[in-house]
Amino acid sequence: MRQAADAREVPDVAPMVAVIGATVRCLRKDRGMTLDQLAERSVLSAGVVSQLERGIGNPSFATLVQLAHGLDVPVGRFLMITDSSSPVVRAGERRRIDGHGMQSDRVSYEMLTPDLSGQIEANLVSSEPGHDTSATPFRHNGEEFGIVLSGQIDVFIDGVRHGLSTGDSIRFSSTVPHWFVNPGPQAATAIWVNTPPTW
Repeated sequence: MRQAADAREVPDVAPMVAVIGATVRCLRKDRGMTLDQLAERSVLSAGVVSQLERGIGNPSFATLVQLAHGLDVPVGRFLMITDSSSPVVRAGERRRIDGHGMQSDRVSYEMLTPDLSGQIEANLVSSEPGHDTSATPFRHNGEEFGIVLSGQIDVFIDGVRHGLSTGDSIRFSSTVPHWFVNPGPQAATAIWVNTPPTW
């Protein structure tokens, strides 16, 4: 009986995927882009983009990030993250955005800002040893600032490695290709700030 109850608690993602797909298709057409053009800009296959636009499957968070970069919009545009009426984010009420698919078990994001209506966005990022985003480098408008709270994080900016340990911080232009690696033997946590918001 308990298993049946647990099964009922699993949310149906199909309606959400359908909405995301329709949003991607609308944004793509508004920009006069073909499927192939969006796929190239997002570093994805045209088949993946086509399936998503038709509401098929369960896209990974990394895929949504790549599409957002290709369309030059925050990922929150897909996730329907709405504005909050309170300026305070309680520790136990942070919105969590977990990565799906590739290395989904190696990183998690918790929003430290109440919403995405302001000029900055801050997240608490936790990554496990071996987490590596080099396969899908990030590149978008704005600036980034990060400070490592524990562990080690390698930040690659245009291919140049910057090793950060506990207490170290970094700032750079987000328009330059960048990616992150946790090279250490332990989990790492960091506060990451983007302006303007990228989700």
